[in-house]
Amino acid sequence: MLTTVLAITTFGLVTLYSAAGGHLAPWATNQAVRFAVLFAGMLVLSRVSVATWKQHAYTFYAVTLALLLLVELFGHIGMGAQRWIDLRIIRLQPSEFMKLAVVLSVARFYDTVPPGFISRPGVLIIPVALVAVPAGLVMLQPDLGTAMMITIAGTTMIFLAGTKMRWFIGAGAIVGALLPVAWGLLHDYQKNRILIFMDPESDPLGTGYHLSQSKIAIGSGGIFGKGFLQGTQSHLEYLPETHTDFIFSTMMEEWGMMGGLFVLLAYGYLVRWALNLGFDGKSMFARLVAAGLAMTLFLYVSINIAMVMGLAPVVGIPLPLLSYGGSAMMTVLILLGILMSIHRERFQARDISGL
Repeated sequence: MLTTVLAITTFGLVTLYSAAGGHLAPWATNQAVRFAVLFAGMLVLSRVSVATWKQHAYTFYAVTLALLLLVELFGHIGMGAQRWIDLRIIRLQPSEFMKLAVVLSVARFYDTVPPGFISRPGVLIIPVALVAVPAGLVMLQPDLGTAMMITIAGTTMIFLAGTKMRWFIGAGAIVGALLPVAWGLLHDYQKNRILIFMDPESDPLGTGYHLSQSKIAIGSGGIFGKGFLQGTQSHLEYLPETHTDFIFSTMMEEWGMMGGLFVLLAYGYLVRWALNLGFDGKSMFARLVAAGLAMTLFLYVSINIAMVMGLAPVVGIPLPLLSYGGSAMMTVLILLGILMSIHRERFQARDISGL
């Protein structure tokens, strides 16, 4: 797993170097330093026991929820959204940490619920609230992509805990009936992104510009790409956000389909590793945390790649370990640190049973 993480990050640094026109500044160096510090932090977190993560799950959730409220009051506005708390030395994005807090808190709740009570309405309302409240606050920022990630990961955990299917069918029917109302609550730019997703050629020089240029970059790379430092869409600045949300397009233009497959297989290995931890977890808490974090990592990757390929509306979801930025990298490395602690506990239990 560690080798895979290092391989993805190294490939990301190479892509950032290329996106800057063959220079380490301003992105590759900063990203490398940031990763080195956070990687060390991940190794430290891997030594934290699963019992400790469980003990402090609700505290982590409460603190992160308070930070989301602070964003609404004093948050930094960037690119039309209010998502960060500016601490001068770093801009903190609490919604990123909420992806982890929801997983930990919902898992802790279900760890205390007897199996026969899981589908009762009085029990079900608590995990639904744990997911819905932060998702609603994130929507107010507005950040549709992150709100979707929190909702999908939380819903997956509620399902895996053993909630009966009738509740999901009923909730799906309610959501379907409320879609016209939800459409009216969306911001104009969010509506435009959905409309452009359905018809990307309707405004190729306006709202659809990002998506059109991304698809051109990916398609022009062919099987093996144009070659390192030879990407024209990125170097001639046709492709926007080459180092953040659209870094996958930047990479595929130079490395082609083979580079894209390498990235997909590497991420696929990480998700599979996390799911296997969920299958073998010692407790309900460990199993649900591993499954919830695996889903969170999967959503990061699948939403970003689907977005840049025109298979989903454009939302601000970075590609972890590849995209330039600190909050998403910190979140994913904390995520992996938690999974490593579950992995360590599992093998310690095997060693003890073997003795």
